[in-house]
Amino acid sequence: MPLAFVWVIGIAYSLKAFVDRALAVVRETVDRMAQDPQWQSWILDTRELFGVETLAKLYLESKPARISDEAIADLCDWLMSEFQQLPLNLQFSDYQRYSNAEEMFADIEQNQLWVSADTYDTSIFPNPIYGFFFQAVHDYDHYLTKSDFSLEGEIAAYNATAKRAPSLEIQKILYSEIVLRSAAYLHLGHAPTPMVVFP
Repeated sequence: MPLAFVWVIGIAYSLKAFVDRALAVVRETVDRMAQDPQWQSWILDTRELFGVETLAKLYLESKPARISDEAIADLCDWLMSEFQQLPLNLQFSDYQRYSNAEEMFADIEQNQLWVSADTYDTSIFPNPIYGFFFQAVHDYDHYLTKSDFSLEGEIAAYNATAKRAPSLEIQKILYSEIVLRSAAYLHLGHAPTPMVVFP
């Protein structure tokens, strides 16, 4: 039976550059080991190195958060403002979905972006149009950060969005919607039941 190895690394924010490089080296090494016939059976899942399973469990095993009407109103106002600043021709679609970030980036470079109804959560918004606004802003942050749809890419896009968020409450909602829900999607292989959680 294969053994699973788990590394737990304590990180101080002042060491960010060092840690980023160390994690890159560890990731490269684990990815190479996963391809080596001598080590393949020992490496069960290279994604867990970055916490996909842990973050997915936080999302899947938590109860939906209680969000005040005021926080939702603030989120909607902020999303409207962010959306109005996007320099793109946005198209709604029930079916059009990007298979990878490069495909989306190519459209954005042509000032075009398709936003698919099945990629955003409308359960927390008083009107589904705010889910559309959220997804458009989020996708554009993927483009600005040149980040893919991996967990690392979702975290990069989240960080870009969260820096502009006007409150901690909105940052928490964004973290649930972007990072935790994406981890659950990657872990399950399909979209999880939409909800906002504050683990």
